[in-house]
Amino acid sequence: MVDDNELERLRFTTVPAPSAEARARALQAAMTAFDDAENNAAATQASEGGRRLTDRVHKLWSEMMTKKFLTAPALAGAVALPLAAYVTFQVIEQQGFDFGRGRGELRQTNQPVAKPSEAENRDVATELAAPQQPEAAIAQEAAPSAGGQPAFAPPPAPAPQSASRDMARSSGVVAPKMLTRSPTDLLPPATENRDRVQTFDGNPIKVTAEEPVSTFSIDVDTASYSFVRRSLKEGFLPQADTVRVEEMINYFPYDWQGPNDAKDPFKSTVSVFPTPWNAGTKLMHVAIKGYDVQPVERPRANLVFLIDVSGSMNAPDKLPLLQSAFRLLVNTLQADDTVSIVTYAGEAGTVLEPTKASDRQAILDAIDRLQPGGSTAGAAGIEEAYRLAQKSFVQGGVNRVMLATDGDFNVGQSDDADLKRLIEDRRKAGVFLSVFGFGRGNLNDQMMQTIAQNGNGTAAYIDTLAEAEKVLVEEAGSTLFPIAKDVKIQVEFNPAAVSEYRLIGYETRALNREDFNNDRVDAGEIGSGHSVTAIYEITPKGSPAEMVDDLRYGEATVQNPGGIANADEYAFVKIRYKAPDSVTSTLITTPVTKANEASSFDTAGVDQRFSVAVAAFGQKLRGEDATAGFGYDRITEIATAARGDDPFGYRAEFLSLVRLASALEAGKR
Repeated sequence: MVDDNELERLRFTTVPAPSAEARARALQAAMTAFDDAENNAAATQASEGGRRLTDRVHKLWSEMMTKKFLTAPALAGAVALPLAAYVTFQVIEQQGFDFGRGRGELRQTNQPVAKPSEAENRDVATELAAPQQPEAAIAQEAAPSAGGQPAFAPPPAPAPQSASRDMARSSGVVAPKMLTRSPTDLLPPATENRDRVQTFDGNPIKVTAEEPVSTFSIDVDTASYSFVRRSLKEGFLPQADTVRVEEMINYFPYDWQGPNDAKDPFKSTVSVFPTPWNAGTKLMHVAIKGYDVQPVERPRANLVFLIDVSGSMNAPDKLPLLQSAFRLLVNTLQADDTVSIVTYAGEAGTVLEPTKASDRQAILDAIDRLQPGGSTAGAAGIEEAYRLAQKSFVQGGVNRVMLATDGDFNVGQSDDADLKRLIEDRRKAGVFLSVFGFGRGNLNDQMMQTIAQNGNGTAAYIDTLAEAEKVLVEEAGSTLFPIAKDVKIQVEFNPAAVSEYRLIGYETRALNREDFNNDRVDAGEIGSGHSVTAIYEITPKGSPAEMVDDLRYGEATVQNPGGIANADEYAFVKIRYKAPDSVTSTLITTPVTKANEASSFDTAGVDQRFSVAVAAFGQKLRGEDATAGFGYDRITEIATAARGDDPFGYRAEFLSLVRLASALEAGKR
């Protein structure tokens, strides 16, 4: 045994000066110990299941001190070895040597690490060669582009070194040293926006004496509102051509007065009141409410789900959302309704032959089996869908193809005119078509509008499951069950009372004057319980708000030698429609007189005022001159006061969108 006096003498023994050769041997020993520990440990360094190398050193030291077998040289070596290991660790930390670069990243298994590929080596070289740039340059590159795309926040600053070590220990892995990244690596990859949108100009002001008649097809589509909502929630103002004001207005349910029974499919209500954004004009508000078919009166439904499963649908807001949406719809069907499913991706295929809704599980299982992949042969899919619809055709019932797609018809018959002719032919045979758009970046809005308008159907854009519930559950009756088709509106203005007028929205639904009485000309349909609204801004005769001067060499007049009849009327509203199974139209007329006029905007109905707030918002998003001086705060004020009954929160959401648009607009200044 070694007594205490001998140990005391060792304290004052002169330790030999370290040599370079001894230091090299110590470093090599430390590296070897590190590699042995890594290769033999059951878990990586700092994992909870493994012991650290320092634990082994403490144990060895404890055993040596307990047994007391040290001599002076042995004790000196034992002290020098851990000291050399510690120095080695500090050198590695300060110089940034990366063990993972030469031997692969550390893993939690004892399996050999695969050799990096040549492409990976090139990536590493590129990262190492990327020059550092000032933070200001990074911020400049991260700023929003002129195209109005959403801005991305710069990456967070790297955590302090001690915090980084703590995170590595808690995760059970050793993180490699962070390499300098170029600013372009910090930004998300740019994605190509391939959305196709129908372009159009806003309706101009018309002089009543020159063009007293306005004719258009009704529109019950709502796709534009959903598209605008998604744009605003993603942090950028929508493109002007994605904003169709009539679709914004008609997105909301209104409590217009409807017909008393099914003999009259709908009823119209016309009102006149001052324009909130122009003191010199008035608004003529035309509201139509469809008859709400009761469940016991519902006809049988023969539905064909035509589902796009092309590669472009491989995104969370596309095929997975589509599947959830159609599951909701299936749960609303009656037992004797029929469902078929056709998919298309490169070529069309029948996933489910006509199946009664009573076999609900078979339908749901077929929906769940859908997988994305391939290019899109949409026309072939439509042909197959129409074949199945005809196979299970229900006389006197609802026969409808329901197309769900992101709109990427990139293979096969892709011309909109060809699709239009195909859909028109099937419509005449009694099979209607509705289209539901999903996702962004590939949406063919123009195609959706074309086929919905010519298929006697509706176009809706589904961006959330809540929107799917609104369209396919809450409004299933109006979506699936038409009560009137080829609905047209024609308004004749009285030049003695109205000098100018402008239709707000419906630019893509304009018809020629002679089309109104031509039953061969197609127009929109109204579903069960549908609400449809059209708003004209009119300028009373002699108002200081008149935009067009009188002619110098003779005032334009309407040839009427006997004088203008019904001079106390503002206008005469005519509506034509056909029953779903009829080829002959029916006419409804409504004169608009002072009796239809409210004394002030605030005395107009709650629903009228809210719809006007939506109309103002849509025009402002489009950049229309009429509302250039009308602020978002005023729109918010009107909509808040006219919020009324809002059981599903649609109007509350509208108010939040107005606030978002206001903030984004302010950020552009």
